[in-house]
Amino acid sequence: MEKKIVHLAVYDTLADWEVGAATAHINMPSWHREPGIWQVRTVGPDLEPITTMGGMRIVPDMALAELSPADSAMLLLPGAQTWEGEQLVPFARKAREFLDAGVPVAAICGATLGLAKEGLLDMCGHTSNAAEFLHYSGYSGGANYIDTPAVTDGDVITASASAPFEFAREVLGRLGVYEPHVLDAWYRLFAHADPTGWAVLAEYEAVHGAGAAAGSGGGSVA
Repeated sequence: MEKKIVHLAVYDTLADWEVGAATAHINMPSWHREPGIWQVRTVGPDLEPITTMGGMRIVPDMALAELSPADSAMLLLPGAQTWEGEQLVPFARKAREFLDAGVPVAAICGATLGLAKEGLLDMCGHTSNAAEFLHYSGYSGGANYIDTPAVTDGDVITASASAPFEFAREVLGRLGVYEPHVLDAWYRLFAHADPTGWAVLAEYEAVHGAGAAAGSGGGSVA
């Protein structure tokens, strides 16, 4: 069975909480339409370990220079304290390469600033931590800003730092990991602790099985 790979960008000061819901449930086969085909791989500036905001050390699976949109289903860009400088510009340029190739990019928190600086939000609906946050980029897309936790417009997903579950919902939906009613139940359960969501997920698992064992995940934790 051919794997579909979602690439997670990793770099120092990565905001751990922003992408955890998305990566965990991409990689975990429970409730998937096609259990066992999804895998997360980590992409660093190079192969040196990075340290997240939470102090976790991650050894990237691959370096950014090796990454091709042809080998990916989506690029995930978490926030970090370094997006306001020039350090992560290569990741924004890689995002442009992905979008030019028709491969989706999902950015949250500071990564939305990186996309804005690269001119990738000028022509699409988007959100961020606040409209004012993106004004510092000097971009031309202010009229397309939507004051909501997460937005999908074509191949571009954006979200606020305070919306990890909304971000995950948009990512999982764009990838088609779950059936629509399962995704709705997943969001109600994990974002709002709604027990009716669990009932839907349990019924789906009873009918379709628990799913294949998870494939190997993204980068190792050192």
